[in-house]
Amino acid sequence: MNVRRRLISGSTVLTVTALGLGALSACSSSAGASGTGGGKYDVVASFYPMAFLAERIGGSHVHVTSLTRPGQEPHELEISAQQTVQLEKSDAVLYLKGLQPNIDKAVAQSGIRTKVDAASLTTLEEHGTDVDGHAGEHDAHHDEEHGGKDPHVWLDPVRYAQIAEGVGKAFEKGDPDHAADYRTNTAALVKQLGELNIQYETGLKDTRNKVFITTHAAFGYLAERYGLTQEAINGLDPESEPSAARVKDLQETAKADGVTTVFYETLVSDKTAKTLAKDAHLRTDVLDPLEGITDRSRGTDYFQVMEANLKALREALGAK
Repeated sequence: MNVRRRLISGSTVLTVTALGLGALSACSSSAGASGTGGGKYDVVASFYPMAFLAERIGGSHVHVTSLTRPGQEPHELEISAQQTVQLEKSDAVLYLKGLQPNIDKAVAQSGIRTKVDAASLTTLEEHGTDVDGHAGEHDAHHDEEHGGKDPHVWLDPVRYAQIAEGVGKAFEKGDPDHAADYRTNTAALVKQLGELNIQYETGLKDTRNKVFITTHAAFGYLAERYGLTQEAINGLDPESEPSAARVKDLQETAKADGVTTVFYETLVSDKTAKTLAKDAHLRTDVLDPLEGITDRSRGTDYFQVMEANLKALREALGAK
C-alpha cells in the first residue's frame, strides 16, 4: 500500500510557502488506487536531479522511480503507457516544468494527488544562444512554449537548495507521519549545497579568464552565479546543429578571450565539440550538465559530478 490514507472529495490546492514561491496541486483520488512503493511514500521523479532530491530528502521513507533511464537524454523524452500508469498510481510526482514537454503534459493530464513543480520553487531566467539576433530552431520553440526561461536551475547550488526546501515541505504535507525526518534530511542537504556553493565561489574567484565554451547552454545559472560567461555551441537543445556563423563566432571568441577548452557532455555526441576544438586548436573536456548518471560520469552522484565540473572549469579557466 502507499500513503493514500484519506480520500479527498472535490479538488484541493496546497501551497508550498518556501521562499514565497512554489505550488503543489492536489486532485481527487479514486478509491482502491495504490502505488508501487511497498508501503512507502511513492514518488515518481522526472529525471535524475529530481530523483536525487527525492531520495536524499525522503530517505528510507520513500520509494523513488525516475521516468528517465540512466543514459537517456531527457529533453525530448517520450512517456510510455506503463509509465503513465505508474504516474497515476504514485503518491507524488516531482518534475521541472519546461525541461521535458512530454512529462509536463502527462503530469497535467494525470489525477495524481501531489504535483511538485521544481521550477515554481525558485526563480527562472532567460539564457540561451542567439546568433546575429536569431535563436536556433529549438531555442525559438523553447521561447514560444516556456517564455524563454532556462530550466537548468539544478546546476546552481543556491537555486537547487531553494528547490530542496520546497520539496521538503511538499513531502511533509504529503506524508506528515514522517515530517520530522523530512525536515532533518532537507536541512542536511541544504547545508551540503551551501558548502558546495562556497567551494565554487572560492575555486572560481581568481581565474585567468572567465569565458568557457560548451556544446549545451545548460550552464547559464552556474555562469551567472560565479561571474563567468557561457558561450554555447547548440543553445538550449544539446543535439541541435550549430550554424556556420555560430561556429565562426565561437572561433573568434576563443581567440579573443583566451579560451583553452571546448566542453562537451556525456549523454550526447562529442563530434561537434571536437570538430570546433580541432579547427580552433583547442583541447576538449567534459562539463556534465547532470541530466543523468552513467558509468561514464565523473562520479556516482550530484555532489561528486559537481566537484568534477569545478575541477574541469578551474583547469580550463586558469584558476590560481
